Amino acid sequence: MSEVPPDVTNLAERWARARAGHDHAAADALRDEIRAEGWLVQDTAVGFELIPVPPFEVWPTLRSLPEDASAAGRREGSGAGSGDRPGTAADTGTEDAARGRDESADAGQVAEAADPGRHPGRLETLDAERVAETEAAPRPSPEGAELVGRSDDLHGHPDRMVSSQLLWDASLSVSRLDESIVAPAEVEEPRAAHSTVTVALLVDGRPEELRECVRALVARTEARILALDLGNLDGAGAVLQELAQEFPHRVTAWHVAELPHWRGGSAGWGESRDKLLRLDTSDVHVVMDTSMILEGDAITPLVKALDDDVTAAGWKGVNPREDGQEWLEAEPGEVRALLGHLIAVRRDTVLAAGGFPTEARYYRNADLEFSLGLPGTLVGLGRDLPVRRERRRGQDEVDPEYRDRESRRTYDRVLSLLRSP
Repeated sequence: MSEVPPDVTNLAERWARARAGHDHAAADALRDEIRAEGWLVQDTAVGFELIPVPPFEVWPTLRSLPEDASAAGRREGSGAGSGDRPGTAADTGTEDAARGRDESADAGQVAEAADPGRHPGRLETLDAERVAETEAAPRPSPEGAELVGRSDDLHGHPDRMVSSQLLWDASLSVSRLDESIVAPAEVEEPRAAHSTVTVALLVDGRPEELRECVRALVARTEARILALDLGNLDGAGAVLQELAQEFPHRVTAWHVAELPHWRGGSAGWGESRDKLLRLDTSDVHVVMDTSMILEGDAITPLVKALDDDVTAAGWKGVNPREDGQEWLEAEPGEVRALLGHLIAVRRDTVLAAGGFPTEARYYRNADLEFSLGLPGTLVGLGRDLPVRRERRRGQDEVDPEYRDRESRRTYDRVLSLLRSP
């Protein structure tokens, strides 16, 4: 790693003091100055760490990411790595240009219909793209159609009357063309709606594990992959960006400078998972740990299980003992909670229920708290799913005292949920 210049270190020390004094405006300004010098500053358990700015876009904190999916948009293959901001003037210009092309096509079709020597025939002669556009949205009235019925304007102007008649005939011709396009759709057999599915990954190190996990998802499923990198630990964020560039239509990457709370940073598990949920736009949101490696399509059975009143389906289900002090792995079927290794949920239902427990800073027991906060039925599918779990090496990197303390904090809330009516 490059040596940090003294002036950047000085800025980082001032940033740390501003953070400690809860002067967020000053801290944000100093962080921007540090970035302008080519460095990112990260919270750690012992203060801060400075790293060179990577060659992809990194948002400073979880809270700086878009608040919801409608604000974030869906930028497949680039995520936050492209440097583009959603909702830019360039996006608007593209939409305006598209509308201009549509209006030009309409005007051309009006002129064609008004030409006595041109008589469109069967539906097959129409451009396929034009058909798709007509089915997708109502066409604006052809230019000049507003003149129909304005006899006071037409008296004494036979040329205008002829022009108006041609435009009226043209508009009727276009209308008839529309009817011939729309009619087949009305008698078409209804099709079953297919749920859109996104697998959400939280990236907190172990780059080779991440690579294997994503490659298996791409090879064995059709689901989209949405990943949030916390602090580029061990270079995992760089590997994620490589995967997003390799599979641009499947992988969306977001990067934040914050380190995970369990590695000395400030990004908690619940807050990170909740941000992934709100960045998603799919019907089904799949919570998956990067330690899970698919050996077949394990996602489709989970999605199919979300039937009737089933809100969530997971790999492993558990039920509590009567005293609530221990959870036992359950047989396939309805369960009280699901372990967070692999869970598919109805996204809209989870959002309506409040999302993920943002107070959970570490993942242990947070899956139980999440499960108990969900309405409806939860089902576990059991060990028959074609998936394996690699040993969670991340546990070895977490301070045991921290792990026990945070696990107990979360479990106290789990007990309260179990005891509530």
